[in-house]
Amino acid sequence: MEAQTIFLYLLLFLLSLHFVFTTLKGRLSPTSTRWLIRLLHLPIKSPVAATVFARKDVREFLDSSVQLENKEKDDFDFKTYMISKAESINRALDEAIPLIEPLNIHNAMRYAVLAGGKRVRPMLCLAACELVGGEERLAIQAACAVEMIHTMSLIKDDLPCMDNDDLRRGKPTTHKVFGESVAILSGGALLALAFEHLTEADVSSKKLVRAVKELAKSIGTKGLVAGQAKDLSSEGLDQNDVGLEDLEFIHVHKTGSLLEASAVIGAVIGGGSEEEIERVRSFARCIGLLFQVVDDILDETKSSEELGKTAGKDQIAGKLTYPKVIGLEKSKEFVNKVKRDAREHLQGFDSDKVKPLIALTNFIANRNN
Repeated sequence: MEAQTIFLYLLLFLLSLHFVFTTLKGRLSPTSTRWLIRLLHLPIKSPVAATVFARKDVREFLDSSVQLENKEKDDFDFKTYMISKAESINRALDEAIPLIEPLNIHNAMRYAVLAGGKRVRPMLCLAACELVGGEERLAIQAACAVEMIHTMSLIKDDLPCMDNDDLRRGKPTTHKVFGESVAILSGGALLALAFEHLTEADVSSKKLVRAVKELAKSIGTKGLVAGQAKDLSSEGLDQNDVGLEDLEFIHVHKTGSLLEASAVIGAVIGGGSEEEIERVRSFARCIGLLFQVVDDILDETKSSEELGKTAGKDQIAGKLTYPKVIGLEKSKEFVNKVKRDAREHLQGFDSDKVKPLIALTNFIANRNN
């Protein structure tokens, strides 16, 4: 039997195992789930299988979103673009996190990073690089770095001491599968690997230093950490004691800062001028706010099965959300305003190169999960 035929049979077998696991995981005990995930971790180790699962995950995200206006839909095939970028990113991530010692840490890292995700942040990085005239190959390490950082933040966010969540991307959270200690260590390892991987980009030292600074700032006390700290301290507060200023601080820092850094790093690596970089920054700030407002709305209006994560947990925890502060209908109106603002910041760029970012803005605004 030819090697290619054997490989195809093996791939079909692995995909069948994955289907069986997906069907049964909701009925298994935590111990059985942990054992089965480790047993079936082989598909994630395969670059081909990782690409197949990534394509499926992105397709589901795209199919769940409201269709673009006919004019934009005809001009640009966003679904094909998004799937192509996700495949490139997932191949690069698979190579960047080899299964080496310590095996339990690398298993957890690969589980968290390669088990799914829409890859919005790395795609934003690549699109921003190409927007200012750069090539994808220059920014692929940076794209992987921001996704590693994002995954690290999800691992931490899901821990019992933080948001205490059992479900992420439709699967048990990392600490539920590998235990809290391994989850914390794998998050730290992803943080370190992100900066190591970013410095491998084939660009000038000046660009690398700026990119590293942008990424570090986005996740520290001027970014993600500040937003998370404010979010935790605001839980359970009376609606009259908080306002839009508090809410925007949380969203701009906790969610928006890394999205902003993703785009800015892409523009820096792509060789954008200072004016172009700052316009990309303004656009990305709108995208970060847009992403979180929609997230707040979905948390109140969708089920856990539709979201792939626990629905309604923000309400239960008494968190600050846009629907809580200004109401659901006003939140939806705000989405449209932020979407318009985001598109205005892209005016003046090349009409073809800007299309992926316009399409991404619409999809984030209209997504259903």
